[in-house]
Amino acid sequence: MIRSFEYSGLIQSREAGRWASSMKENKLRKVISHLIMTLDGVVVFDAVVDTIMKLRDTDEVLGDFFPKVAQEDAMLLGRVTYQEWAGYWPNSNVEPFASHINRVPKYVVSKTLEAVPWGTSGNATLLKGNLVEAIAKLKQKPGKNIGIHGSPTLVEALLQADMLDELRLEIYPVVAGRGARLFHDGRAIKQLQLADSKITSNGVAILTYQPAKQ
Repeated sequence: MIRSFEYSGLIQSREAGRWASSMKENKLRKVISHLIMTLDGVVVFDAVVDTIMKLRDTDEVLGDFFPKVAQEDAMLLGRVTYQEWAGYWPNSNVEPFASHINRVPKYVVSKTLEAVPWGTSGNATLLKGNLVEAIAKLKQKPGKNIGIHGSPTLVEALLQADMLDELRLEIYPVVAGRGARLFHDGRAIKQLQLADSKITSNGVAILTYQPAKQ
């Protein structure tokens, strides 16, 4: 999992103003995941995080990322990501992501946690029990998109449960050689369709997938 200080470096923007300009309501609420991945499929990439930070700090990459995040007004977090981020982001001044993550309601998926404090705001809610039912209720509420940042285990679970509307991948031209991967053996077959694609000048592939229409 990406540590908090590493992610803060990965999301710094050169033009924070473009964030605010993208704050528009969506007609349909979707669950959208954002994952950074290496060429060998690694999503927990501590071994190459410095290289990825350099490749990500461009207008091409961040100019695609921040407008997407500005269309979200809630966030889903897995247990591990929550535990790593809850001690960092409430006191962070890395903008514009710090203001976003601290402002929006956060929903933490965990079977073991008993409480999910978040700084002084207290705007994190623990989701237990049936994951599909809990996410379905969130999607039915009025609002903008629901984002998932990091949390690869949660992303895979929602994809398997047909509850993920978009899988956005930033694939970096780096081979990590080790680290946890997004997909695991023994899962059900899932077919996706490419909804959007962009290749940056430094070789980052930004790919957005949606469930294939049956």
